[in-house]
Amino acid sequence: MGSFRRSHEGNICRSPIAEAVFRKMATDAGVLDKWVIDSGATSDWNIGSSPDARGLTCLRKHGIETSHRARQVTKEDFMSFQYILCMDQSNLSDLNRKAKSVNNYKAKIELLGSYDPQKQLIINDPYYGSQEDFEKVYDQCVRCCKAFLEANP
Repeated sequence: MGSFRRSHEGNICRSPIAEAVFRKMATDAGVLDKWVIDSGATSDWNIGSSPDARGLTCLRKHGIETSHRARQVTKEDFMSFQYILCMDQSNLSDLNRKAKSVNNYKAKIELLGSYDPQKQLIINDPYYGSQEDFEKVYDQCVRCCKAFLEANP
């Protein structure tokens, strides 16, 4: 069974979108039972919060619902998840630092954007942007999640 986690500083914008997109793709592909899908924050800023309303609007526009609540990445996540995919270099640094405190962790920590066929490595935080910025994040997540799922059937 594969496991897949997305990380983000506050876990209310990019990562809930990526989580919901991947869950829908895995469901549509008939492989949801092969995955444990979750997302988490590298900080404790928004623990318990729902995703940003603009992100929820974006997801609903594309026929995707989510019941996600923000949570922080734990040490256990580095042992229980096969992949931890993040959005930018800051996330990557934070996660690699946290992983070093876990003996023999198994998670492969990567940028989600490393799977983007359009080679957009960083998925920028849309929090201070517009609805259009959330759509851009959605589009990037769709491309990356599709490529990730194809690489890890």
